[in-house]
Amino acid sequence: MSLFVTFEGSEGCGKSTQAKALWKKVSRLGIPAVLTHEPGGTTLSKEVRYLLKKQRQGGISPLAELLLFAACRIQLVTEIIRPNLKQGKVIICDRFADSTIAYQGYGRGLDLDTIREINQLATEGIKPDLTILLDIPVEKGLDRKQTKAGDRFETEDIAFHNRVRDGYLKLAADEPERWLVIDATLPKVRIGKIIWQRVSRLLNKHHLSRTPG
Repeated sequence: MSLFVTFEGSEGCGKSTQAKALWKKVSRLGIPAVLTHEPGGTTLSKEVRYLLKKQRQGGISPLAELLLFAACRIQLVTEIIRPNLKQGKVIICDRFADSTIAYQGYGRGLDLDTIREINQLATEGIKPDLTILLDIPVEKGLDRKQTKAGDRFETEDIAFHNRVRDGYLKLAADEPERWLVIDATLPKVRIGKIIWQRVSRLLNKHHLSRTPG
């Protein structure tokens, strides 16, 4: 049986680092695993990612932004997620549909029901078995990103990022059985151990665990 794990969180939470660490740990056990991310993971999505992240004069309307993310998601599901789940692999994805609800819904103020309908279409009904939310106060997360050139999202005001964070916490509270909320200010090693405790149980439940070779 397959397993689908997603990582979510606001800017600077460390989710990409933890997603890669989890993929390495699962792979070392000899379990077939795929690491991917949004927006990206496919040729089309990489091109759209540039459009979404680049700061530009005039910007992108919230609805156009929503539909561009949906296009990326459709391609990722079609090319990467669905085929590998059918093969019984572990899929680890850095951001997925919940990001759209948090950023374009709570952050931009688009209608949540509309976003959910579009997500349902884009994901073909696929939902993660586990979503890991690395929660961090907005100011601390943005401070971690200060050494890098900010993209369109990183340079949004504090109010936007607080709405995104609040959105994530509401999503997690609505589906506590699917979400694992972790304090992202904890040491990286401690975070990794918390993640592994939960994931290892799911691997056993899905009959995917193997003895290290």
